[in-house]
Amino acid sequence: MNLLNISGSPHVHSDESTKKIMWRVNMALVPALLVAIAYFGINALLVSIISVAACVLFQWLIEKFILKVPTTVSDGSAVVTGLLLAFNVPATVDMMWIVVIGALVAIGVAKMAFGGLGKNPFNPAIVGRIFLLISFPVQMTTWPQVGGLFPMDFDVATGATPLGAFKEGALPEGVTFMDAFLGHVGGSLGEVSAIAILIGACYLLWKKIITWHIPVAFIGTAFVFSGILWLVDSTAYMDPLMTILTGGIMLGACFMATDMVTTPMAKSGQLIFGFGCGLLTIIIRNWGAYPEGVSFAILLMNCVTPLINRWCKPQRFAN
Repeated sequence: MNLLNISGSPHVHSDESTKKIMWRVNMALVPALLVAIAYFGINALLVSIISVAACVLFQWLIEKFILKVPTTVSDGSAVVTGLLLAFNVPATVDMMWIVVIGALVAIGVAKMAFGGLGKNPFNPAIVGRIFLLISFPVQMTTWPQVGGLFPMDFDVATGATPLGAFKEGALPEGVTFMDAFLGHVGGSLGEVSAIAILIGACYLLWKKIITWHIPVAFIGTAFVFSGILWLVDSTAYMDPLMTILTGGIMLGACFMATDMVTTPMAKSGQLIFGFGCGLLTIIIRNWGAYPEGVSFAILLMNCVTPLINRWCKPQRFAN
């Protein structure tokens, strides 16, 4: 008789559950979703609904007909993946069908192919996003302009993001720190508002779903490194504050780099992980082919998480 039943991570005894944690993460993403709807209109809501529905459907189909295991879609993890995937794409009409392909890759390849939640080595939403960026570069870099509050256009004009414009030589005229902080800038639908992301992150910190180590190390490293470059040549490199307020640094640091399955267990390892993410992000932004590097940085650091865990072992409960 097999008396030892080994389940997937995390292995922590508490009154928390995977379902409770996942749905709290979904709640923390609501402020960013509301800001996206406010600035990008009904398209942002439609992309999010399609992404979530596709992720939930693909996970249910794979569990029921391929893996033949009890379905776990009610735990909310597929909803988290769907929202994060939607947050990493433009709020345009073209993304309605493309995001379904991204959901299949995120759930089918990056998550369920490894056995499901707790067994995946890479963040599923990031894998889906990178697959779409490489496969559909035009659609993934066609950004809608931010209009007034609650626009109802289904086909809005396009414009450059601050990162894309700076890659070409200059920031768009009129873009201020407050615009980037509140979300009145172009970009992926869930990454534009730093304040909305911070509200969600504070909720997760309050509920002890995440700790400060990865977000602070990630954002701090990006700020310091970009600040050094800016001091060397302010015409060639972006201001450090604008660097962390634009693009996906805030979203990546608070919601994707903090994924407890794909990041180090020890606090010291989390600091190393965050440092690596911040450093790689700035390197890719400034010297890579793409103006953004957050997703690539987190994915690369996911690859070295096992090595970090071997080096920075968590505190043992007993000798």
